[in-house]
Amino acid sequence: MSELQAKHLKDYQSPAFTISELDMLVDLYPSKTRVIARSQVIRCRDNEALLLDGEGLELKSVKVNNEAYPYQIVAGQLRLEGLPAHFALEIETEIDPVGNSSLEGLYMSDGAYCTQCEAEGFRRITYFPDRPDVLAKYRVRIEAPKTGFPYLLSNGNKVEAGALDDDRHYVVWEDPFPKPSYLFALVAGDFDLLQDSFVTQSGRHVALEVFVDKGNLHKAHHAMASLKKSMAWDESRFGLEYDLDIYMIVAVDFFNMGAMENKGLNIFNTKYVLADIESATDDDFHGIESVVGHEYFHNWTGNRVTCRDWFQLSLKEGLTVFRDQEFSSDVGSRAVNRIQAIKVIKNQQFAEDSGPMAHPIRPQSVIEMNNFYTVTVYNKGAEVIRMMHTLLGEAGFQAGMKLYFQRHDGQAVTCDDFVGAMEDASGVDLSQFRLWYNQAGTPTLKVSDSFDARSGEYRLVVLQQLPPQAGDDAKPMHIPFDLELIGDDGKSLLNKVLDVKEAHNEFVFEGLSTRPVPSLLQNFSAPVKLEYDFTTAQLISLMRNASSEVARWEASVSLISRAIWGNVNALVSGGDMALDTRVADAFRAVLLDEELDPQLAAEILNIPSINALIEQVDSVNFDALVSARAFVLEELSANLEDELLVRYRELYHIDSAPARALKNACLAMLARGGLCPEELVEKQFNESCNMTDSLAALGAAMAGELDCQDSLLERFEQRWVDTPLVMDKWFMLQASRQDDAVLGRIDALVSHKAFSLNNPNRVRSLIGCFAANNPVQFHREDGEGYRLLTRYLKQLNGVNPQVAARIITPLIQFGKFDEGRKQNMKACLEELIGMPELSRDLYEKVSRALSQ
Repeated sequence: MSELQAKHLKDYQSPAFTISELDMLVDLYPSKTRVIARSQVIRCRDNEALLLDGEGLELKSVKVNNEAYPYQIVAGQLRLEGLPAHFALEIETEIDPVGNSSLEGLYMSDGAYCTQCEAEGFRRITYFPDRPDVLAKYRVRIEAPKTGFPYLLSNGNKVEAGALDDDRHYVVWEDPFPKPSYLFALVAGDFDLLQDSFVTQSGRHVALEVFVDKGNLHKAHHAMASLKKSMAWDESRFGLEYDLDIYMIVAVDFFNMGAMENKGLNIFNTKYVLADIESATDDDFHGIESVVGHEYFHNWTGNRVTCRDWFQLSLKEGLTVFRDQEFSSDVGSRAVNRIQAIKVIKNQQFAEDSGPMAHPIRPQSVIEMNNFYTVTVYNKGAEVIRMMHTLLGEAGFQAGMKLYFQRHDGQAVTCDDFVGAMEDASGVDLSQFRLWYNQAGTPTLKVSDSFDARSGEYRLVVLQQLPPQAGDDAKPMHIPFDLELIGDDGKSLLNKVLDVKEAHNEFVFEGLSTRPVPSLLQNFSAPVKLEYDFTTAQLISLMRNASSEVARWEASVSLISRAIWGNVNALVSGGDMALDTRVADAFRAVLLDEELDPQLAAEILNIPSINALIEQVDSVNFDALVSARAFVLEELSANLEDELLVRYRELYHIDSAPARALKNACLAMLARGGLCPEELVEKQFNESCNMTDSLAALGAAMAGELDCQDSLLERFEQRWVDTPLVMDKWFMLQASRQDDAVLGRIDALVSHKAFSLNNPNRVRSLIGCFAANNPVQFHREDGEGYRLLTRYLKQLNGVNPQVAARIITPLIQFGKFDEGRKQNMKACLEELIGMPELSRDLYEKVSRALSQ
């Protein structure tokens, strides 16, 4: 694989040629689709050849100004020399959609034609400067049989349609807005169609269309409602109005990503469109609303203003994740949505920051761009935007957004352009803050405090420690540090955002009568690790009294984590395990607090997972951690058994998502503590009229290892075997079972009629879920869990390397484990790196892990 060279941000050069207009004919046939691309090309620099990207194409002809033109194909690029300053370029290619298992470019999904061009998929359709800083206006003519393909869709507005010979027809689409090739989209197939409309704030009528597989129309209504809600929110919060005459969403089952924001024609994974109460959980409904919003919000933050190069990916993704998080918070529970965002950072992004794929939110180099669609670029990128919002305030941030669009509408720009607009609109110097874009890793804040009772002076010392991933020349970051001080009567004494800018920071607060309890880094005001020696009493006080609901949840996580790690230490030192009764009492108070948001209470009762706990330490005794966590769960459940059962029964018949969240959290805690009566689980499963409760009952049966678990799983399978998205949930349950038979069970399920190794959703639900969500069996001491994943990675390498690279993550994050497990993981990676045709996607991750 020595020929695979990294690309570097520092080597960026503007394009030597740009394209102002692209007129395409796409003549659809399953294995021999003909593409004729006619471009208007403009030279930007003299004495350079035109290089056009292409992959998996059969080139038929090249013409310049309607005349055949000589060319070379060098290293996968079409090379043309001696070109005039302005010319018409026509390229004809032939492609094989049905044979395209990578799901990039143009491919077939369950009999429908579909595209996915981000990041570099357009080069699989035609030779083109496949980079985001080449923006052109597209006119696309699609031809296909009427039978089987009545809908022919592309970006923009439909301008022409008609019949052709041999039962074929055509449609022409024009997109009036210049766009990069990664936003090109095409779909052709036969669907059920849900139609609606939206009237913008300026009075324009926009047609809304959601296309789904036949028979699923009743499951499209929530997606449509989410779209209309998103459009209204973007107008009211950001003043941004939709700009085309039509907005379309198409749901396809074979899709590598969650969804894609192609201008006016969003292509979605069915997971984020199809939902009804019987087949989708409350979390599914929330996920659909969030993802529909995310892709719609890209219309401005990603489409109207796009990235200059792929190193700037967080320019559109971090900003749009922030916007979809704010949307979910404005229309739902702000605290619960913030907690979910924090979990992603602490449990997944921190792991990425400390592993071999660590990179800043603006990466400096890349081999395979698909590998940088990461929680760092997306979710840490959103945290960086959130910090800017904290520093500037809502008014300052909105002023910056307005200036950003005024300056850069219709352009491909950089992260620096965005920060510059924020600085200029607000007058706030963000020069030090820009380090967040360039320095990798997670900073640590080590906090200590003191109180002088005589003077009433409280002193807070914050030491900023940068991680090795930040580099030898790393500088202190600008960190907004949200602080609340709470008095001994439980009342708030102070709420303030401090600026932590130095390696050593001191803050003094005067006039206090007693030593306060500090609520530090409230609402997770920066994506950093916090070290402070909280006492048990302080954490209990924060759980009860912090004005921030998020801070109350974080205190509960710290409290139960301390209990678990204390028992890990007891096991390692040969002592006895125990649970402080104050811990149980603190959680009992949560259960008894009827004024508390049930969803927040549920979050508090969802004890940190093994993977989440591993991210709290530098190295782990894995077996001791598994035992200590199980002990604490059993003890806590035993202490709270009566309250859990009472709360469960109180909520049993309440038909609302918040009530279900808390009810099922109580059931799960009882089950994990071995205290869940079998009849309780069977009753809920039998009486459930929604997927949330059905899955919760199944999960409880498995967690409690109840005798009924196999029969319930079989009944679930029989009912839903022909509904792919629900079977994904069943595969996930099977992959999460912690008995030793799970490895053989997974191998058997690969042959299940509902499973396909070619379908990313099925792969993620079974093999990906096992690796990511079943640490007990994945990290088996004998290494068999690692070897199971490796076998399937080798198969996926030739089928869909992008999916393979995404599910390999748990195998490359071996740094915190004991030497035996490390060696087993490395042996699997050595086996992969030795493959003769290892994909770029896997090569980059495996090679970086082995060189760590």
